[in-house]
Amino acid sequence: MLSEIVIGAALEVHKSLGPGLLESTYEECLDYELRSRGLITERQCFVALDYKNIHIENAFKMNIWVNKELIIELKAVENFLPLHQAQLLTYMRLTQCKVGLLINFNSKLLKDGIRRLSL
Repeated sequence: MLSEIVIGAALEVHKSLGPGLLESTYEECLDYELRSRGLITERQCFVALDYKNIHIENAFKMNIWVNKELIIELKAVENFLPLHQAQLLTYMRLTQCKVGLLINFNSKLLKDGIRRLSL
């Protein structure tokens, strides 16, 4: 299962680096781990959106999109906020992606900082 591979890669990054770094550092390291596992990733990818009669080319930006099947939204925060989950769910709905992972690398134990969401 794709989410298990991604979680394993995230655990590897967290085990090596620990909490306390910038989100961008974890993103780059996680992207490396995912690619080394043979996955296709897009980092900081902008997504277009059509709203009524207008087209917005760069409507939103996702942290990592894996195999165009799973969206990863990374955080390095003290605690998740309801907004974080809402953000990921909106990205999933607008891209018609059925699975997403919200990962907070600022967790002492990464397993406590992972939320798997599905539509």
